[in-house]
Amino acid sequence: MKGKVLKSTGSWYTIIDEDGNHYKCKIRGKLRLKSSRTTNPITVGDTVEFSTESDGVTGNIDGIEPRRNYIIRKSSNLSRESHIIAANIDQAILVVTIDFPETNLVFIDRYLATSEAYQIPAILLFNKIDLYSDEIFQEKLNYYESIYKPLYPCYRVSAKTGEGIEEVREIIRGKSSLFSGNSGVGKSTLINRVEPNLNLKTADISHYHLKGKHTTTFSEMFPLEGGGFIIDTPGIKGFGLVDMDKREIFHFFPEIFKVSATCQYKNCTHEHEPGCAVKDAVENYLIHPSRYYSYLSIMNEQEGKYRT
Repeated sequence: MKGKVLKSTGSWYTIIDEDGNHYKCKIRGKLRLKSSRTTNPITVGDTVEFSTESDGVTGNIDGIEPRRNYIIRKSSNLSRESHIIAANIDQAILVVTIDFPETNLVFIDRYLATSEAYQIPAILLFNKIDLYSDEIFQEKLNYYESIYKPLYPCYRVSAKTGEGIEEVREIIRGKSSLFSGNSGVGKSTLINRVEPNLNLKTADISHYHLKGKHTTTFSEMFPLEGGGFIIDTPGIKGFGLVDMDKREIFHFFPEIFKVSATCQYKNCTHEHEPGCAVKDAVENYLIHPSRYYSYLSIMNEQEGKYRT
C-alpha cells in the first residue's frame, strides 16, 4: 500500500492513504539505518510504501519514494548533523511578527536562504497586524516590508480580526504548505483561523519575556477541506544552515546573486575584494544592508554556532 506520512511521534508514524484512511506504522530496521546524517530517516510529507498487520490499522513502513524536495535545520542532537522538518513541499510560509514577539531579521533571512537552497518558494505572512496601529509600529512594519516585498510575496494578516485570512486560504489551496515561525508569532492560531476544523492547541505568549510558549512539539501535516495540506512545525528558535558550500551561499540571496555577475572577480566572496558590485549595491541601497548583514553572518558563522 502507498500513503503519505502525516505525523511522526518517536517510533510511530501516522499515514494517510489515497482514500483518507489513517494507519499507525513503524519503520523496518533496514530503513532506520539508511539515514545516518539526520535524526529522522522518515519525515512528515514523505510518500511511503507500507503493509498492515492483521488488525488493519497498524503496520510497517517498507520503503520511501524519492523526495521531490525537503527542508532541514540543525539538530539539537549532537550525534546527528541535521533534522528534516518536512518533505515534498510546494511552498514554505514563514509567519512573522514585528513585535509581541519580534522576529529577528537574520532569522528570516536564514529561513529564506534555506528555502532557496532547497528550491521551495517562500512566502511571508506578517501576523498580528491588529496590534500595530501606533505610528511607531506602522513604520517598523513598513520597514520590514521594504526589505522583503521586492523579493518575496508578503501579506498582512490578523488571526484575531480575520484580515487577510481569505487570501491565505487561496494561497494554500491544493498545495502542501509548510508553516513555520518563532514561538509566539501566532502560527497555530492563524492556522486555526484558516482551517477552523483543525482546532490546533494554542497558548498565549509570556508577557514577561515577550516570547512564545511552545505548543507544537512535532511537525504534523493536516489535510485541508479545499484540497492540499498544511504542515505545522514546532516553534523554531534558531535556523542553522546545513550542507551549504560557503562559496555558494550568495546563490541563495536572489538580489546578491543577480548583482554578483558584474563583480570584478568571478570567485568574489563579496566580503573584502576590490571591484565588488555587491558591496557597491549595498552602499547605494540597491541591496538592503540588513540582507547583506545576514549574508555575512552566514558566511562567517562557526561550525555548530549561529545567531538566533
